[in-house]
Amino acid sequence: MQDADQMDDVAVADVDESFISLSDPDITLAEIDAVDSIMRSPRLSSGSMVETFEAAFAAYVGRAYAVAVPSGTIGLLIALRSYGIGPGQEVIASPYSFRETTHAISIAGAKPIFADIDYWAGTLVPAKVEARITANTRAIVAGNTNGHPAQWSELRAVAQRHGLLLLEDSTEAIGSRYQGALVGSFGDVAVFDFSQPSALTCGEGGMVVTDDVDVAVALRRHRSHRLEERASVVVSATPPYQAGMSNLAAALGLAQLRRLDEILERRRLIEHLYYKYVQSFEGIKDPYVGPDVTEMNWFLYLVHLGTRFSRSSRDAIVDDLRVERVEAAAYCNPLHLQRHYFELGYRRGEYLVTEKVADRTVALPFHTHLTEDQISFIVETMKEASINVGAGAAIY
Repeated sequence: MQDADQMDDVAVADVDESFISLSDPDITLAEIDAVDSIMRSPRLSSGSMVETFEAAFAAYVGRAYAVAVPSGTIGLLIALRSYGIGPGQEVIASPYSFRETTHAISIAGAKPIFADIDYWAGTLVPAKVEARITANTRAIVAGNTNGHPAQWSELRAVAQRHGLLLLEDSTEAIGSRYQGALVGSFGDVAVFDFSQPSALTCGEGGMVVTDDVDVAVALRRHRSHRLEERASVVVSATPPYQAGMSNLAAALGLAQLRRLDEILERRRLIEHLYYKYVQSFEGIKDPYVGPDVTEMNWFLYLVHLGTRFSRSSRDAIVDDLRVERVEAAAYCNPLHLQRHYFELGYRRGEYLVTEKVADRTVALPFHTHLTEDQISFIVETMKEASINVGAGAAIY
């Protein structure tokens, strides 16, 4: 067995400084000290630090209640459970989404019903949502895709016309503003996720926020028993998922929350550098920002390839970047084309905008540790890769 010094040497040797990763958390001594203090405390599991993080996060978003969870998937699941949504009911969602979050609809026993997206924003189109409403529809799950706010005013109007719940998926968003209001403030509940590559990360974790005290109580009841309730027979009517957050994760999350404005500002500097170099490349288009968006904070730096690119040429570009030690990714494999949803009856061609966007979108490295030289190299490599696949200039 290696001693600590030997293990540190191995860890340093394993770091490839030439590799440009897709994400890299912004961690400082503040986060290290916060975690260290919990490591030296008598309680690592869920406790008072989680409650402190919940209160601070609720205050940040401007909601009355926040409930910490281990992931955005669990957050959406217990939100659906709290509203009694399950078998025989339908929930409208986007097929252009992170699959693990939307999977919560199926896990709850409800049927996901997809609606198509806006070509540029990547968010649900309210009119297309309304067209999918049936007598069995109970809720709409709308996401702030890649940090870009959905059309919340219109979506709220649709939900009110049909008496539906509006659930906000902010698992890819924090800090963005729509018509002046922060994401997380629009849904009956909003769900956040703090795993990478979120600007605020605590390794794994999430948060559900709401202004409804009854919903908050239900969320906590479905999440886990408190320590003082473990011997109680009164609370056993609702078996919880035991899906709490540890004090360790909460300490890291709280330290990140206190630095969030700084982290977001540093990420915006990286965005501006990307914009500088992307403008010289006709083959890709930088991320779109809608007219009602008053502040934009990206989850990843997504670029749209032009219509002359195909899915295979997109994949070839991603492969070429990886050969050059740059981690890039196809941002989304449409949910309706994945096996679980295919078995529910969905087929290619049903959501054409989603398929077109997904086939031509590339996620590039986006974090505060990128240098201007690295960003220049990433974009230049992508230019060369586009020439290699023969796509040429783009037409939008």
